[in-house]
Amino acid sequence: MPELPEVETIRNTLKRFITDKTIQDITVLWPNIIKRPDDVENFKHVLSGQTIHDIHRKGKFLLFQMDDSVMVSHLRMEGKYSVEPAGEPIKKHTHVIFRFTDGNELRYNDVRKFGTMHVFNKGEEFSQKPLNQLGPDPFDQQFTVDYFYKKLKKTERVVKAALLDQTIVAGLGNIYVDETLFKANVHPLKKACKLTKKEVNAIREQAILTLQEAVEQGGTTIRSYVNSQGEMGMFQQKLYVYGQENKPCRNCGKPIVKMKIGGRGTHVCVSCQKQ
Repeated sequence: MPELPEVETIRNTLKRFITDKTIQDITVLWPNIIKRPDDVENFKHVLSGQTIHDIHRKGKFLLFQMDDSVMVSHLRMEGKYSVEPAGEPIKKHTHVIFRFTDGNELRYNDVRKFGTMHVFNKGEEFSQKPLNQLGPDPFDQQFTVDYFYKKLKKTERVVKAALLDQTIVAGLGNIYVDETLFKANVHPLKKACKLTKKEVNAIREQAILTLQEAVEQGGTTIRSYVNSQGEMGMFQQKLYVYGQENKPCRNCGKPIVKMKIGGRGTHVCVSCQKQ
């Protein structure tokens, strides 16, 4: 699943290619992706003629800023955007095509068909689902150690599960939670409510640093993920624990262990991350 750095890379890439382009018309080949408005023809009507002025991000969501509307897009498991010239063969699993007046197209491709698109009037996007349920982005000023500590104190869940909760902090996913906890020397099975403020601050700081580094490297290529122009992220070369099962820990040399926590594959160094 694309996580915050991958979505940020997609945002930056798309901005280079579709800013100031005007939507001429839209083809929807898989209607279930369109969640708001629930009528596909209305979705097409609202966005046709709109110009994309900017693209923002909240957690793992892309926010396409237009004249009067904001389209909120979530890629879910394997959603991808690409910019193609009109007439280019349409790839399998392409479900939504935005045609621009200049002859180019923004195409949404999703093998699993789990992605979503919501359209709001400008200014309404943060007061309704799905964005009104999100916690602060790790890069937001609201993501303070006091906020984080209070939130974690209220849950009996293990810290791995708490960090994946998008209502606590938006944008962290399986890869970067494993990397963050390793760098903070915190075992993923430790109860979130039992963390000291020093540990919470370490997790917060390492989450921000890890995400910043991943953004600079263009995200992490895991399985089928590439950015919107097919470019592979390079942060996978810097992963300490995720996907490193049985390989020696870079810090202590002990083998990295993989376990299941809440149904999610979790990677840990049991020597560096004491339970």
